[in-house]
Amino acid sequence: MSRATIDWRADIEAAAQRIEARAPGFLRETPLWRLPGAALGVQTPGVEIWLKLEQLQTSGSFKARGMMNRLLANDIPAGGVIVASGGNAGIATAAAAQALGVPCEVYLPEVSPEAKRARLRALGATVVVGGAAYSDALAACLERQRTTGALLTHAYDQPEVVAGAGTLGREIERQAGGLPDAVLVSVGGGGLIGGVAAWFGQRSRVVALEPERAPTLWRARQAGEPVDVDVSGIAADSLGARRIGAIAWEIAQRHVPEALLLTDDAIRASQQWMWKELKLAVEPAAALPLAALQSGAHVPGAGQRICLIVCGANLDPATLN
Repeated sequence: MSRATIDWRADIEAAAQRIEARAPGFLRETPLWRLPGAALGVQTPGVEIWLKLEQLQTSGSFKARGMMNRLLANDIPAGGVIVASGGNAGIATAAAAQALGVPCEVYLPEVSPEAKRARLRALGATVVVGGAAYSDALAACLERQRTTGALLTHAYDQPEVVAGAGTLGREIERQAGGLPDAVLVSVGGGGLIGGVAAWFGQRSRVVALEPERAPTLWRARQAGEPVDVDVSGIAADSLGARRIGAIAWEIAQRHVPEALLLTDDAIRASQQWMWKELKLAVEPAAALPLAALQSGAHVPGAGQRICLIVCGANLDPATLN
């Protein structure tokens, strides 16, 4: 079946039911915190902000949803599971593997912070660090997988991973009892925005947000197809994919009308603001939605309900001071 013909909402429903039935208690229902826009520095009258606090998810990020769905949807060989990651997908895979009692091997790029490496080791994963960027770690991971036969979990470009991420959108709609006018989503390889946009479709406006120094979706739209880009900057450890995933690209073409770029300074300022004003310790990737509002990159309409997905918290707390 072509990815373009997948019934994504049905797959997302199936993912949610699969995880609930076969790994009960693994995922947390993370809070949906509703605040007046003025409390976050938004000047447009009557705006309500929904902060989806997914940094409180198992493993510290939304990635737990897709990784557990990937593992449960496949037979796991004796070699266990293997993944290349900037950190969050690896941590989520390791957490899912630990919960299911199977071995896990994680390949990380050198840019990955020590805090994420330590978390992986604590989860019992075998950690291999090498290569300057995620793409280098992925190449080494694929070579190793050919030797061991382990189940490969891709950080963002597998249908089960995208459908698992889509359970986040499903949860938002159920918690709110309705739809937001817009959902602001950080983009790296595209697993999160692929899943969220697949769930909401045209019912809510899904806005893609990327750092200026890691513009995978933005550059793909310029070129008319996914292309490799140079990645660096404050959020490169978690938004460091060099190319938008094929699945996310297809979904974004249909359901994501807007892609915005943000500076590292804007991202850092909002990350610090979230810590100082809300006492939310989040990684840079999770600050992009608020940065889009506080920098004026995205201006909501009067009275709109805007959902910001706070996607992860795997950071060294010392970096917040």
